[in-house]
Amino acid sequence: MNILIAGFQHETNTFAPTRAGYSSFVQGGGFPALCRADEIFKLEKVNIPIGGFITAALADGHQVFPVIWAAASPSAHVTQEAFERISGEITAAAASDSFDAIYLDLHGAMVCEHLADGEGELLARLRKIVGSEMPIVASLDLHANVTQRMLEAASGLVAFRTYPHVDMAETGALTMGLLKRIFDGEQLHLVSRRIPFLIPISAGSTFLEPAQGVYHGLVEHDRCSNGICSFAAGFPAADFAECGPVVWGHGPDRELLQTEVARLADEIVTLEPHWQVPFLTPKEAVAEAMRLASGESKPVVIADTQDNPGAGGDATTTGMLRALIEADAQNAALGLICDPEAAAKAHAAGVGAHLFLALGGEPSVGDAPVEAEFEVVRLSDGRCRYDGPMMHGNQVDLGPSAQLRVDGVVILVTSRKTQLLDRNLLRMVGIEPELKKILVLKSSVHFRADFQPIASAILIAKSPGPMAADPSELPWRYLAPGIRTRPMGESFVSPVQ
Repeated sequence: MNILIAGFQHETNTFAPTRAGYSSFVQGGGFPALCRADEIFKLEKVNIPIGGFITAALADGHQVFPVIWAAASPSAHVTQEAFERISGEITAAAASDSFDAIYLDLHGAMVCEHLADGEGELLARLRKIVGSEMPIVASLDLHANVTQRMLEAASGLVAFRTYPHVDMAETGALTMGLLKRIFDGEQLHLVSRRIPFLIPISAGSTFLEPAQGVYHGLVEHDRCSNGICSFAAGFPAADFAECGPVVWGHGPDRELLQTEVARLADEIVTLEPHWQVPFLTPKEAVAEAMRLASGESKPVVIADTQDNPGAGGDATTTGMLRALIEADAQNAALGLICDPEAAAKAHAAGVGAHLFLALGGEPSVGDAPVEAEFEVVRLSDGRCRYDGPMMHGNQVDLGPSAQLRVDGVVILVTSRKTQLLDRNLLRMVGIEPELKKILVLKSSVHFRADFQPIASAILIAKSPGPMAADPSELPWRYLAPGIRTRPMGESFVSPVQ
């Protein structure tokens, strides 16, 4: 095969404070920066889907023709300009080049200023260009909000099976395998089923039940159906009608496939009470962390889940920092706070300086900056490489960064935001995570891939932030009527008449 390949990823929190413009995709945020044509081959060694797809395709003797790969940190809507520029490059290539199939590296939860279903629109445009016969396949994030339009326009869709997403490259290779079956003439049926409740993102970790058992069971569903089954838990912060979890599968025997998709969906629904998550207040989380850490040699980790830049937060809120300071926590570290002004002042003052700063703060959630005297401990240019399992090999550039200290707490301060999912981000400014008693990380689940092995305990804190840990607390308007906005919660009634 001659395969056109491209990537366009964004996870959209329609309740978040900041939109994703074209420059957000150029920079990448915690993802690789935008790249085109042969530059994309450098992603083959990064743990992302297109890297795994390229490796599998070339190993099987196929040719790939890369167009563009772009991703931006999760945020509010993708601007119309960004969507049209990036998708326009993909559709233009599809209209002009000679190839046998298309592969897309997508997220599956993109909402744009002018479109509720970004991926569905892109897939539909490509289908109109290449006709009904050409295979179009895509890999999706585990948090995709899979729409009917996506399912109908694509020949095959395959979602991640781990959260943290350590299987991204593996999913790209799995998608290549599905494409080969389609191209070789195998007639694969599609069966899908929607789940009637939203799942909090903190409940979806495949290190924990019930997600662990459900996702591990997908291998058995594949075997029984002789196909590929997927479960996208959805991204529960995108306010449109098809937000929510979906189960689907592609297989040669419709009856077997229907049985397996129904069996998988029924298992998820039966487990509904277990998809709920307990949360601690910042004060409770710090007190419990200090109690646990007193007798441990490994750090206690607290997830600051509601300001997770991987879910639309801007890494600016200070609720957890205040709780640490007020409790007089010692040998604690927080990562990260995105404050370019504070980082610039630290660089101007130099290591060893003491500065009075108003650090962080997020007006959209009523979060004030922390005003205090900070010591500049270490400076960095903000560049580092991920060595942990999540996005292994990825290079990030967060701009001028610093380690600041206030009382017994050190803080990673950066000029650009990213989710704190790799220990090297802390090491970048001289913070050795293994040596700390308490680590507060702006992340929901992805941190577990690199931090769980060094943690004595993990706590989940519900400090004010743009990403509601409990989706029922969001001011929904456009969800499908009847879906439950949390496990075992109330059915949604639309306020929009």
